[in-house]
Amino acid sequence: MHFLLSDYHLSRRDEFRLFAEQEIDTGDRFPRENLKKAAERGYLGLPLPEEWGGQGEDFLTYILLIEEVSKVCAATGAIIAVHTSVGSFPLLYFGTEEQKKRYLPALARGDMLGAFALTEQGSGSDAAALASTATACDGGYQINGSKMFITSGGEADLYTMFVTIDKKLGYKGITAFLVEGGSPGLGAGKPEKKMGLNRAKTSELTMEDLFVPTSNRLGEEGKGFKIALSLLDGGRIGIGAQGLGLARASIEYTTGMLREEERAGRKIEQGVSFALADLAAKLEAARLLVYRAALIKDSGQKCSKEASMAKYFATDLAMEAASRCIDLTGYSGAGSDNPLSRYFCDAKAPQIYEGANQIQRIVVARELLQD
Repeated sequence: MHFLLSDYHLSRRDEFRLFAEQEIDTGDRFPRENLKKAAERGYLGLPLPEEWGGQGEDFLTYILLIEEVSKVCAATGAIIAVHTSVGSFPLLYFGTEEQKKRYLPALARGDMLGAFALTEQGSGSDAAALASTATACDGGYQINGSKMFITSGGEADLYTMFVTIDKKLGYKGITAFLVEGGSPGLGAGKPEKKMGLNRAKTSELTMEDLFVPTSNRLGEEGKGFKIALSLLDGGRIGIGAQGLGLARASIEYTTGMLREEERAGRKIEQGVSFALADLAAKLEAARLLVYRAALIKDSGQKCSKEASMAKYFATDLAMEAASRCIDLTGYSGAGSDNPLSRYFCDAKAPQIYEGANQIQRIVVARELLQD
């Protein structure tokens, strides 16, 4: 097995790293300017085919982008990941030719921002329990209900939305639709006040007699659950890359601080150096899991187990690294103006979204037992 990135991937990684460090800001508002800069470089369509306006890059290259951007601003990394993996890929994989022509080039250019509307109050990890409904009407469907915790809610231009045509059918009634932002009947609540990642707006969506034409149904009726499940592996690898970036940020910041301590003549205690070494080893392990999952996806093979392992290991490490690094730097690390406190707060959400890490362990165990 070859564990080194190719020269091409190394050059793209360095390109993304330079972009993130020099162009990405870490302010408080929705990072519209960050997204604009990324779009200008083709990064919002990085893995989309060239025929649809994308860059045609492999999935590993896209993962390197998410890692580097997330290291500087995890919120921007999350928005780009959602836009790409669950905001654009559904259309690429399941859209009609007409739907692709209408939306994919705009998504690839960054003229439109994509989002994913699945989660509801009573259907988080159990997606099949969603209650929002689509009722057939003349020329299309009327959608009623609500969604919650939608990344880029109220900011996105195109939502891949999942509702049921008949609650009695369970997951067999779930159907996917392409819903344009600003459509009559579509509302967005105030952004949720989260402990971190607040630049990535997370809002409730409400649908009141929202009309969606039949031409905007994605796939056949009742095939929405299959569509949603097909996107999970790629999305989870992307969140794993976000965890990598956050873990790296904490470890590299703390290493720099300790290095300065040594230069100033203050000896680093052995317990501190051991803790740092353990985090560095876990970071390498997480990197191998995430990159390997991306490579397996690129090969076209099933990667559910590997994607879940990468997601939960890397995001758990992001939280562990931030917490441990605050311990290692003392009171200063917990200060509100210290980046470690931001990394700590940002690291919690990735453990939960795209399938909570407890769910990831269920997926891994199920795959092992089936084998």
